[in-house]
Amino acid sequence: MPELPEVETTKTSLLPLLDQKVLAVDTYESRLRWPIPNDISKLKGQKLVGLTRRSKYILAEFEQDKMLWHLGMSGSFRICEPNSERRKHDHLVIHFEDIDLHYHDPRRFGCILWLNDESQNKLIDPLGPEPLSSAFNAEYLADKLKNKKVAIKVAIMDNHIVVGVGNIYATECLHLLGIHPAQAASSLTMLQITQLVAEIKRILQQAITLGGTTLKDYSNAMGENGYFQQTLLAYGRAGEMCVHCETTLENIKLGQRASVFCPQCQPLHQISAIVKASQK
Repeated sequence: MPELPEVETTKTSLLPLLDQKVLAVDTYESRLRWPIPNDISKLKGQKLVGLTRRSKYILAEFEQDKMLWHLGMSGSFRICEPNSERRKHDHLVIHFEDIDLHYHDPRRFGCILWLNDESQNKLIDPLGPEPLSSAFNAEYLADKLKNKKVAIKVAIMDNHIVVGVGNIYATECLHLLGIHPAQAASSLTMLQITQLVAEIKRILQQAITLGGTTLKDYSNAMGENGYFQQTLLAYGRAGEMCVHCETTLENIKLGQRASVFCPQCQPLHQISAIVKASQK
């Protein structure tokens, strides 16, 4: 599933579309997570004037309307030459003056919606702060975690606490800091919380610089793969040796997500009780 660095990289790769006028919109499959709006053709004649990101949403601002785009689990955008062949699972094509934009989504968990009061209230307003912003700091996170009995990995992946810290980057941050993913969030010391905030910011920025993580088929809208996967020390490496101590990395499930850790570098006593509490 594309996480914040992949969405940020995708947004950046869409910048060639700015100031381009929409000539036509073709919908081939409207059944995404929510149906593509029936009136999406009203984009015709409008220029794309802005592209921003909020959490894992790309916010596309046209001259009269705004759209909210989410890649879901398998979605991707691709910038193509006009009238390029449509691939299987290309569900939407927006024809601009010089180039076409194809939305590809085999599993159809993404969304293409109008950004209006309803979607703003439901999808955007409940979100926590951006992890790379000044609003996400140690004092803020300490306040959010002080009464949290869930596992720390579950807590930092909660979009109501902070947005965009997905499974890959949460796993790597905790591994590098020596914090067990199942440690109760409220048990972290202020020093650990300060280090965690700094590491989340560092690793997300590094991932953005490297173009995100390509594990299966992720690429940005220009067809370019990410390279952060070459730096992974824990995620996806269960059963392999820890690069720090050569202990075999183990895997547990937290919040229905695989959580790889090193039992030597990330120790925790009474794991079972904390894991059980985190899954309530």
